[in-house]
Amino acid sequence: MQPLSGEKCTKKCYDPKTGWWVHVCSTDRLTLYAAHPSRGRKALDAIGIAPAFRGISVHDGLKSYQSYGFTQAWCNVHHLRELTYVEEELKQEWGHKMKELLLSMKDEVERANVSGKQEVDLLVLACLLRHYDEILAEGYRANPPPPPPKKSEQGKRKPGRAKQSPARNLLDRLSQGKWMVLRFLHDFAVPFDNNQAERDLRMIKVQQKVSGSFRTEEGIAMFCRIRSYLSTLRKQGIALFPALDHVFSGTPVLPAFS
Repeated sequence: MQPLSGEKCTKKCYDPKTGWWVHVCSTDRLTLYAAHPSRGRKALDAIGIAPAFRGISVHDGLKSYQSYGFTQAWCNVHHLRELTYVEEELKQEWGHKMKELLLSMKDEVERANVSGKQEVDLLVLACLLRHYDEILAEGYRANPPPPPPKKSEQGKRKPGRAKQSPARNLLDRLSQGKWMVLRFLHDFAVPFDNNQAERDLRMIKVQQKVSGSFRTEEGIAMFCRIRSYLSTLRKQGIALFPALDHVFSGTPVLPAFS
């Protein structure tokens, strides 16, 4: 089974003031678009793929994906963007080091693939993982935990935990989700990122820029269904215009579902 990419984009639907979300689940052979007013778990449950999927899903790491039965892998392009912010805006060297390390890991996987290997050499892998932990430790030293919440006038601490900096939040993500971040390093079938889903969303964004919004729920549902069909046909090398002729004549071309 091919790893599944998942991503979302905003799309206004039938009420110009109401922001809906267009979700996409895709592989290199299949595409499914679906629109829903929710960005999170309510939408994923309604679409129906996440609750039933048991393969590997590459996504942006939102909490909405947690506790489903599939194996998770996090998109590292998202991490590179955040690390660039840490490096360039916060002037923290560990951000640059982690960026370089993730890209080095990607290169090692590509070299092993070209050589026909099924895994990265164990000594190289151990060195990369040790370096990963060392950079995290450096990052935590540069970003100590925030002080506890201040006490109120009555002498009681405010409920909840103290707000962390973006850099420390990223460190926690890279540390606590280490194996989801690095799944591509251990399983060559898993891509480094979820660019498949990002590419599949581009046409949705183009349509949004051209027409602005849909005016009915039925309209966006029909659009997602048609785009899902056409995108899947294109990925499988099926000519679109002859396929549409078959659709209108009542004998639609059915793509392979694997």
